[in-house]
Amino acid sequence: MFKIFIVEDDKQLVSLLNEHLHKFGFDTQPVDQFDSVLEQFERYSPHLVLLDVNLPKYDGYYWCRQIRKVSTCPIIFISAREGKMDQVMALENGADDYITKPFDYDIAVAKINSQLRRAYGEFARAQGDRLIDIEGLKLDVERLTLTYQNQKVEISHTEARILEELMRRSERVVSRDRLLEKIWDDQVFVDDNTLNVYITRVRKKLLILKIEDALQTIRGQGYRLSPNWGSAS
Repeated sequence: MFKIFIVEDDKQLVSLLNEHLHKFGFDTQPVDQFDSVLEQFERYSPHLVLLDVNLPKYDGYYWCRQIRKVSTCPIIFISAREGKMDQVMALENGADDYITKPFDYDIAVAKINSQLRRAYGEFARAQGDRLIDIEGLKLDVERLTLTYQNQKVEISHTEARILEELMRRSERVVSRDRLLEKIWDDQVFVDDNTLNVYITRVRKKLLILKIEDALQTIRGQGYRLSPNWGSAS
């Protein structure tokens, strides 16, 4: 039975989510103290988190970052905030999807199932297949780290997904559509600028490791990661 951790302060919404999710066989646990979300998360050890933005004490972005320090489980934001930047911030802080309120419960369950399949089911990679090494550049998808020549930099969940796709298809062009498909199941609120933001962030992480010009933009096609750092080192 999959366990869903609900971080939401609207008691009526929590009650409805519990009722609906239980019908589909999920176990749920709503947060009860909003100043100890991470501690409750670690005790419950859920498979997926539903997380609001506006919360008592600290906001959902903060708790998303804290959870990402200890887990790569799927996180779906549920929020009344509809602005593009709110959704971009959620993704930048480690979220996997974003649902705006009010929402259809059947669609919410479909999104939950999609993330669970991707993380644990038919679309999940084997655990031992999550460490990628190309010419000394090591991506640890589970621990969210990128390492090169004894230097290590922490990356976000979304940055890890982008790098995983680029590194697995090293020297080949990866289309923008493919990256969007691999990163987000629902592209309704994702525009070209959102992907541009993440590509820029990935390039900055590579620069920290003194890897320059490896991530190339192929006009009209997408992006290509060329491991020229190996010959330069």
